[in-house]
Amino acid sequence: MKRVINPFLRLCIAFMLIINLGMAYGQTGDEPFVTISGVVKDAVTHEKIVFASVFVPGSSVGTVTNSEGEFLLKVNKSTNAEYFEISHMGYYNKKFKITESLGGNKSFYLDQHIVMLKEITVWPQEPIDIVRIALKKINQNYSGISNQMTGFYRESIRQQRDYLSITEAVVDIYKAPYTRYQNDQVKIFKGRKGDNVKIADTLMVKLQGGPNVIMLLDIVRNTDLSIALDSLENYTFELAGLENIDNKQNYVISFRPAVSRLSPLYIGKLYITQDNFAITKAEFSLDLSDAEKATNVFLKKKPSGLVFTPTATSYIVNYKEENGKYYLNYVRVELKFKCDWKKKWFKNNYTVHSEMAITDRREDKVMRFANQDLFKTNMILTDKIQYFTDKNFWGDYNIIEPEESIENAIKKITKIMKKEQK
Repeated sequence: MKRVINPFLRLCIAFMLIINLGMAYGQTGDEPFVTISGVVKDAVTHEKIVFASVFVPGSSVGTVTNSEGEFLLKVNKSTNAEYFEISHMGYYNKKFKITESLGGNKSFYLDQHIVMLKEITVWPQEPIDIVRIALKKINQNYSGISNQMTGFYRESIRQQRDYLSITEAVVDIYKAPYTRYQNDQVKIFKGRKGDNVKIADTLMVKLQGGPNVIMLLDIVRNTDLSIALDSLENYTFELAGLENIDNKQNYVISFRPAVSRLSPLYIGKLYITQDNFAITKAEFSLDLSDAEKATNVFLKKKPSGLVFTPTATSYIVNYKEENGKYYLNYVRVELKFKCDWKKKWFKNNYTVHSEMAITDRREDKVMRFANQDLFKTNMILTDKIQYFTDKNFWGDYNIIEPEESIENAIKKITKIMKKEQK
C-alpha cells in the first residue's frame, strides 16, 4: 500500500530555518582505545582529500576526514585490530598498520584510480534503466534488519566568515530495515554547543530538525522524500562516466528536472555500482531557478520586511558496504542565503552547515526508542543541547575532526563561558 506523504516532510528534508529579530548570542596507556590522527593526501599532487572514509575493516568503526583532509580515529584495544583503511571516490582503498600510524598528525597517501575508457564504449542500459534497476534492488543490496547506530553530528551557522553558533552531538540512531517501511529514530546521547562566537547585528538564525532531518536525506530509504526518486519522470538522466568507489566501478548518472512541480526539484549525480547496482553515493543541489519556490522550502519563520534569498545548496549522501550489504555512512548539507531589509542598507550573507558521520553500528539488542526520548523534526538542537552537555564529550567516541576555524571558535567559546562562570 502506498503511503500518503505529508507535504511538510518533503519540504523539511532541505532543513527549515527560523529567523527572528533580536540579538543572537593526549593519549595515555590507561585508555581503552588507541587514537590515530593525521591528514589524507593525494599521492601525486599531495593535495588534501576531503570527506574520505577512515575505518577499521571488518568492523563498523569509522569516521570521515574534514574539509581540510584531517581525521581522528579511535580504535578500541579489545578489537585487536591490526589495520585501518582509507577510501575515497576516484582512489584505490589503502590499508595502514595501526601500530605504525600512532604518534599523531601523520600524512596518509592514496593513489588515484584512473579509468581508461575504450574508444568505443557500449553501455548495457539507458541511464534511466540503471537507476530503475538500482531502485528495484534496494531490498537486496541494503540491510533487511534493524540496526543500532552511533553518529557524530555537527551543525554551524556563519554570518560572512564569523561563526554565530556551533553545536556538536553524539547521537543514537535506530535504523529501520530497508526491506519494509518504518521510521528511523534519533535521540541525543551527549553534546556541547557554543553561542556568542560573534554577536549578530539584528538577526538570530536557528536550524530546525537537526540530526532527524539528516536521516530523511537517506535517499535509498526515502525515495518519496529527499530528491523524489519515487517518480523517475521528474528527471532526465544522463550517463556522465565511471568512478571508482571502494575499489568498485560505479556508473555516474547525472540528473536534472524534466518537469515543473509546486516544490523545486534537484540537480545532481547518482553513483551506482556496475556489479550489483547499489547506490553508493549521491551529490545534489536544489534547483534555485525559481527563487520563490526555493525560499518556501527553507524558510519557516521570518520578520516582516526581511527578504530571504537562498543562493547555493549542496548535499552529499554516502553509503558503505559491509558484509555484502550497504549502510548509510555520511551525510553533509550546506545552505547559503542572504538577507535584505526592505528600504534599508542592511544586508548579510549566511552559511548553514550540517553533517553526520556514522561511527559505529551493531545488529544485536536493537530496540526502538521511547517517544519522549526522540529528537523530532520540529525541535531545534541548539535549544535542547543544554540538557545533554557532557564535560567528557570527546571521550572514546569517534568524531569528525574540527576544521581549524571551528576549533578556534570553540576555544573562544570556552573562554567566554569560563569568564561568565566566575
